[in-house]
Amino acid sequence: MNVVIINKSDTTGGAAVVSFRLMEALRAAGVDARMIVEEKLSDSPFVEPAASRFSLKASFIAERLRIFLSNGFDRKNLFKIDIASDGVDLANHPWVRRADAVLLNWVNQGLLSFKGIKQLIRTGKPVIWTMHDMWCFTGICHHSENCCRYESICSDCPWLGKGSGKNDLSARVFRKKLILYPESGIHFVAVSNWLKMLSQNSALFKGIPVSVIPNPFPIPSKPMDFTSREQGNKKIILFGAARLDDPIKDFPTLIAATRYLKESYPDIKDKIELVTFGEIRNSRLLDEIAIPHRHLGRIKGAERLREIYEKGHVIVSTSRYETLPGTLVEGQAYGAVPVSFNRGGQTDIIEHLSTGFIASWEEETDKRGSAIGEGIMWALTQGLETRERMFESVKSRFSYSSIAHSYISLIEDIANKK
Repeated sequence: MNVVIINKSDTTGGAAVVSFRLMEALRAAGVDARMIVEEKLSDSPFVEPAASRFSLKASFIAERLRIFLSNGFDRKNLFKIDIASDGVDLANHPWVRRADAVLLNWVNQGLLSFKGIKQLIRTGKPVIWTMHDMWCFTGICHHSENCCRYESICSDCPWLGKGSGKNDLSARVFRKKLILYPESGIHFVAVSNWLKMLSQNSALFKGIPVSVIPNPFPIPSKPMDFTSREQGNKKIILFGAARLDDPIKDFPTLIAATRYLKESYPDIKDKIELVTFGEIRNSRLLDEIAIPHRHLGRIKGAERLREIYEKGHVIVSTSRYETLPGTLVEGQAYGAVPVSFNRGGQTDIIEHLSTGFIASWEEETDKRGSAIGEGIMWALTQGLETRERMFESVKSRFSYSSIAHSYISLIEDIANKK
């Protein structure tokens, strides 16, 4: 079987990382899987740029210009929306021509236009589109936040500022998707049940089937030895993100959780340490953490990240919403008990009080912090039995072999129906 995966990048961004892993997983399963990308940064011989730098740059600039002209010349949200107006022709790419199936992933910002997607559909090959966010079933945004207009028809878009209106850019792009999807034969895949649930609420996805296949993760072949971790002087609480103070990550709730731990459990402050990793623009926020703390900065390389996970007792996510938070999967795989809110794909990863802790979501930051703090206290008491359950859970659902098998079965099923 030959499969081609199309994604903006092979290493930059969450979708790129998991798309590259999917290629590796499929290749390990005997599939000749390759990637076509706008930005190639790896040295893999199985990844190739989609077109010349000039062509890709031209389509990227053209699309940004269209958005800029439609949003009242607002630079603030210029890169938070996409419209698939410009892109390159990949239907005649040699890897596409030889492929038995085409797997679309994150294809925005000048890589594929609606015209380019139609050209791929006309090849007659199975086209599977893996959704890493909400863009496929909204007008132009990747995360709608509190906006539910996509459930009927997008318009008056809050991302368009002065350009918002009844027939604004979001409404026009929404109508293009409304025309494209029903007759396209595209099979959509959501990486979590939460994302599938949101898609089924969209007016764009009425009657369109959606499968759920999570992202693949490099799960160790056997559980980590946890005894050495228990011999340390302090128990380590981990919190990591590409950017810690991204509003979605809700860093203030983490700060509130540390205050709650200090005030409600004063005897524990000398027995725990918070370790954060990732970029942060406002480093002064780190000074507000109320328990012993170390910040490791941006982490480069899977090996270094694995070393961090192996030392952790607890892994925390306070995100307002997450499609499928990878830190929780990776933390579990290496023995760190996850604590998070039920605000996305977390329930695909955590079984409450069995393989982690799902805290109750509260509107007030301090109350959210208290809920996370109680979750941390529960997680700190968990021993080997919980960690064995965690490992078996993530291995069965998120390992390379499991995800590769799911995609191969889906491709074969779609091909047999054509």
